[in-house]
Amino acid sequence: MSARRVSEVGLLRLVALGIVGSRTDDVAEVVRHLGAVQAQDLPGALTSLALRTASRSREAVVAACDAGQVVRSWPMRGTLHLVPAEDLGWMLPLGTPRPQVQAARRRVELGLTEADVERAGELALGAVPATREALFAVWEQAGLEPVKGRGYHLLGTLASRGLLCFGPFREGEPVIVDVARWIPAPRRLERDEALGEWARRYFRSHGPATRNDFLRWTTMPAADVDTGLAIARPELASLDVDGTEYLLDPAVPDVLAAHRRQALGVHLLPGFDEFVLGYGRRDDVLDAEHFERIVPGGNGVFRATVVHRGRIVGTWAAPRKRLEVSPFGTLDERTEAAVTRAHARLP
Repeated sequence: MSARRVSEVGLLRLVALGIVGSRTDDVAEVVRHLGAVQAQDLPGALTSLALRTASRSREAVVAACDAGQVVRSWPMRGTLHLVPAEDLGWMLPLGTPRPQVQAARRRVELGLTEADVERAGELALGAVPATREALFAVWEQAGLEPVKGRGYHLLGTLASRGLLCFGPFREGEPVIVDVARWIPAPRRLERDEALGEWARRYFRSHGPATRNDFLRWTTMPAADVDTGLAIARPELASLDVDGTEYLLDPAVPDVLAAHRRQALGVHLLPGFDEFVLGYGRRDDVLDAEHFERIVPGGNGVFRATVVHRGRIVGTWAAPRKRLEVSPFGTLDERTEAAVTRAHARLP
């Protein structure tokens, strides 16, 4: 495809997601705005957040985790995310019921019982703060055999139940902590209030987006999605795109107008950035024939992407810090130079 094609939806999303426009150095506020940040690939997540701050500092993101402002857990989709520490408590009951049903089936396959989970939790509370390796060693000694996915399953299950999460870093490695101690003053919301808050944050940070995008992002039941959307809708603007309703923060179009040149430029994003992972459909920013090039074989491992004029126009990697770009079409010399400059500015 030609890199000259423009996606207005993509440009608006670059603004809403904080990739374009004015920035803050308050990492916790960036995470709070986004609601949750995909963090299966932790180095990529640190870069994604750093890109959205004024200092563009990965160290600042780590510092926010060390200060207890941001934690990493499994709040939805059975996938690791960075979330505001004070919000984890109300997010878990909304986003984990379906993943927990799937986890129960997986537990049988792994030869684990509910008693094993309870025992693992008791041992964990006596062992944390600890790295994953140290915690698994405790479980190994107790006969829980945290191998072949069993240890990871126990950790994810205990986190989804609100017992454990990843908190600070120790010598560059995330440390597992006791949620009750690490987050002593969680924000408490009634269920409908929480649904409305999550819908509000999603559409204000990810819009233009559709109801189905929000449904896919959280994997909550459709009734919960509709309840949250009904509460948040009065604060959102509506945009019709080929007969489909998209919702967004009413301020985003004006911000785009003020920063349009920046939005039209080249942006290099880590593989699991919300610009790619935050939606059920990606055809607003990516031609369907190129989807497999950003996630080869549909294996769930997303490659880092090149965004130009609001569309994904290629992938990139930097083995041994040497930039390698795989465009989907022809990039002119000016665009290629912009890709090189964008790589040099990456956190």
